[in-house]
Amino acid sequence: MSSSDNVFVKKLGNKIINRTSLRGGASICICLVAWEIGRALKLPLLAAMPAPSEIFGVLLGLLANPGFWKNWVASYQRVLTGFLAAQVIGIPLALAMAVSRVFYGLTFSTFEMVRPIPPLAWVPISIIFWPTTETSIAFVIFLGAFFTVVINVLGGARNVDVRYARTAISLGSRPHDIFFKIVLPATLPSIFTGMAVGMGITWEVVVAAEMIAGKSGLGYLTWSSYVGGNYPQIVVGMMSIGIAGYLSSYAIRTIGRLSMPWLRIF
Repeated sequence: MSSSDNVFVKKLGNKIINRTSLRGGASICICLVAWEIGRALKLPLLAAMPAPSEIFGVLLGLLANPGFWKNWVASYQRVLTGFLAAQVIGIPLALAMAVSRVFYGLTFSTFEMVRPIPPLAWVPISIIFWPTTETSIAFVIFLGAFFTVVINVLGGARNVDVRYARTAISLGSRPHDIFFKIVLPATLPSIFTGMAVGMGITWEVVVAAEMIAGKSGLGYLTWSSYVGGNYPQIVVGMMSIGIAGYLSSYAIRTIGRLSMPWLRIF
């Protein structure tokens, strides 16, 4: 290995193993130890919970089971399908609402009337309306991310300092330039915030949708474990959902940092 490769590996290791990650790992270990001790002492709330040692044994068995990873893939496919559809439709819609008063007046009232309806309330209608279970689940996931990203992007775009646009107009800029060089860059933080929040909501929605109408996925795994009385596997399913949601949100935050270098101080 050359010296340049050694430097790259060292920098990568420093990024992965830093004080923040060590503190996070330490907090998880402390929680697990406290959980194990509380379970052994039969403390309130913890007495009925499976101990981490039991959960770890079940987890090892599931890691060798291909069906476990198929559930991961199924949930990820549903989440990405609904989430990407929400971004493709929601971000342009919100930007159009922000830059056009006429379009805002025509669409915002209807949007606000539909937005308070919880995504799970759409499950029965989506099952009836869409021809397959997969499309109905994807539609419910789409709704979970759609309203969040629209509200965030709309708020960010409408809060852009109007003096920037006026200055650009006085210097002869066209509306096309103002949008792509002022409005869109200033709205990027709100876009990625809405995406990160929307991603968390999609994982909440997909789990509930899989419990109701799915035959695979991490939500279905958790629910079927409850029906079968396998309580350690329930916790494994919950932990898997949390890890999947964390990895998805972390990927969005990383893309956001790379897309907005002007926001990085250090």
